[in-house]
Amino acid sequence: MLALDRKLLRDLVRLWAQALAIALVMAGGVASILIAVGSNRSLEETRIAYYERQRFAHIFAHVERVPNSLMRKISRIPDVAAAEARIVKTALLEIEGMPEPATGRFISVPDGKAPSLNRPYLRRGRMPAPGAADEVVVNEPFAKAHDFLLGSEFHAILNGQKRRLTIVGMALSPEFVYAAGPGDVMPDNRRFGVIWMNERALAAIYGLQGAFSSVSLTTTRGASQEAIIQRLDTLLKAYGGQAAYGRRDQFSHAFLDHGLDMLRSMSRTLPPIFLGVAVFLVNLTLGRMVLLERGQIGLMKALGYRDRTVAFHYMKFVAIVCAAGILIGWGVGNYLGSYVTELYAGYFKFPLLIFAPSPDLYLLAAGLPVVAGVIGAMRSILNVTSLPPAVAMHAAAPPKFRRGSAPALLPEAMLSPLMRMTVRNLLHHRFRAGLTVLGISTSTALLIASLYIGNSMERLIEVKYFRAERQDATVNFVHTQAASAIDDVTRLPGVLAGEGVRTVPVRIRNGMNERRILLYGRAADADLRQIIDTQLRRVAPPTNGLAISEWLARSLDVDIGDAVEIDLLEGRRRTVRLPVTVLVEDYFGMQATIDLGALSRLMREGARINQAELRVDRSRLGALYDSIKTIPAIGGIALQLVSLENFREAIVVIVTAMATIYTGLAAVIAFGVVYNTAQITLSERARELASLRILGFVRAEVYWVLVAELAILVVLSQPVGWALGYAIAWIMKQDLDADLMRMPLAINPETYAISSGVVLGASVCSALLLLQRIYKLDLIAVMKTRE
Repeated sequence: MLALDRKLLRDLVRLWAQALAIALVMAGGVASILIAVGSNRSLEETRIAYYERQRFAHIFAHVERVPNSLMRKISRIPDVAAAEARIVKTALLEIEGMPEPATGRFISVPDGKAPSLNRPYLRRGRMPAPGAADEVVVNEPFAKAHDFLLGSEFHAILNGQKRRLTIVGMALSPEFVYAAGPGDVMPDNRRFGVIWMNERALAAIYGLQGAFSSVSLTTTRGASQEAIIQRLDTLLKAYGGQAAYGRRDQFSHAFLDHGLDMLRSMSRTLPPIFLGVAVFLVNLTLGRMVLLERGQIGLMKALGYRDRTVAFHYMKFVAIVCAAGILIGWGVGNYLGSYVTELYAGYFKFPLLIFAPSPDLYLLAAGLPVVAGVIGAMRSILNVTSLPPAVAMHAAAPPKFRRGSAPALLPEAMLSPLMRMTVRNLLHHRFRAGLTVLGISTSTALLIASLYIGNSMERLIEVKYFRAERQDATVNFVHTQAASAIDDVTRLPGVLAGEGVRTVPVRIRNGMNERRILLYGRAADADLRQIIDTQLRRVAPPTNGLAISEWLARSLDVDIGDAVEIDLLEGRRRTVRLPVTVLVEDYFGMQATIDLGALSRLMREGARINQAELRVDRSRLGALYDSIKTIPAIGGIALQLVSLENFREAIVVIVTAMATIYTGLAAVIAFGVVYNTAQITLSERARELASLRILGFVRAEVYWVLVAELAILVVLSQPVGWALGYAIAWIMKQDLDADLMRMPLAINPETYAISSGVVLGASVCSALLLLQRIYKLDLIAVMKTRE
């Protein structure tokens, strides 16, 4: 073994704790890339393969009734690769042992063969046999929620007829990767199911023989979806259809996109933090090594070692630390990446979802510590090669302390001699102290950024479920009803109050900016569902304008007073122009609200509703459920309490998991920065501390000199960390906000306290490790060293 390699091993043994701390910070950066990018790629690649294999459509449209003969014209639209008609209906389900009604989305499949588009992926069983009128295939999550087996039966109220259906298969669908029922934000596999049934049987039930109610299209590569949608809308306009829409507006696809955006945001935010801290630690540790070994470097150069040989010797130290960080990061990243992927797999139903990063991702992740190591070591290596042997073999000039440095912070009379030493040392090394404060503050900031998601979700729940949407249940009608239908609903058992709502799909446009949204019509005196403006104040639905969310206004580039064009996509389709009169706070989707009477005038129809929002007596829910099951006009019921429980359950799992991961990574940063700073400070001041011991100071006083410096740096870093954490949270919010869902930027005081507490805890652990070295300080050996 070469002499320099033996020296390298001795250095590694001597500095193993500092090297490990640096390696752990680098490992955090490697792991964060594998977690975020690896999980994102796994989901994205699985989605692409799943969509292609099951031929997920690009464009969708729903109508009341269209003759099958129109499909020839639809298929001839330019750039349409394939088109398929089907029947899609929503109905109530009766399931034994379940008091509340469930909702089923019934989709027809060609008798005796698989659909050409949106193909179900069979997990068990088979498709309904040709001519079978009561055989169905259900989506697997719904079957698992009810412990259904092949051959299990349940009832459905189809077009007013109660039918017993037999399960012959269980499947997944690319159309329902994220399967939420009508009126729900989160999936509820117990109360919402997707059911595939033979086309001939479903057509006979709804009187749609020779007709369809839904059409799906795939397009050629590079086709203009907007042009195809316009042509399709023109063909379907006479048949009472809603406007066609693309994948971007398909609920399941949009929600999956939002989940992928969260992972992309993480991959953009975290790795740079670890890179900066790793650069700082490598520079700090290697720079101190070079300074402490100044004489040895001069001796090596005097013995004939070239500059590049000496530089390469120190680079090998960095390379070993980087290699350790890479290996640890790969292992931790694989484990946590698999965990995060499984977490997402619990909400997005794929046939198979495996965390399997490609080799290029491992190389990308490894590049982080390599870049950090090279950047951090560059300054120290230049110092190695710049010193002539004769100069290097001389001790460095002692630092100059001028009287008056300490009073720059506090009057000298207020400082004890030991504290004066601490303050002077910090002032002398201002740049290094500033970097240390910045390094510690990043760990506080990272904790705040991870914990703020939980705070924001609680604020979202408060505004959505307790201030705005105060109803207990929302009933969805199969077809629009006269406004007087709300009187019939309020007479149902257990209903205390009810309000009618009318929703109309529209395109809202300002110049080239256009969005497809729902326009809500609400009564001026509506109390169950209140409109909340951006100041969280209640406002009435406007009669001569629109109330739109602040996010929608930003997307359209409009403000209060600006006029927008609205294409009504239901009934007598026409275009109207209305001013924006109110900006509201709405965290889910994009929608606009108008007075119910004003909407009726826009639609040129009488007062009509298609939803009823209810306040109910929870002690009589059973009687209400029994009544709803007997009303064919009702297609489903969404329960606010269940929706809140599902939302909390889903968010708590994700937030807790992510917060735990980030807390661990932040603690690693805090420990790494503080521990390295403490060890370097001890090495630099060993002779000074030994002198204090010889002069009669006890170990506790000597220990205080060292710890006081660390304590000052940690305390100074907290306000910086709070500000930096708020900034990172703001950046993450901008990245995470999307058309489907936004989060308020809310950081509670306890979040700052918890974040600082974790960092202080890590700092205390580092300080306790120093105590052992102080007690083992060899006074004679230290005093023999040269200044």
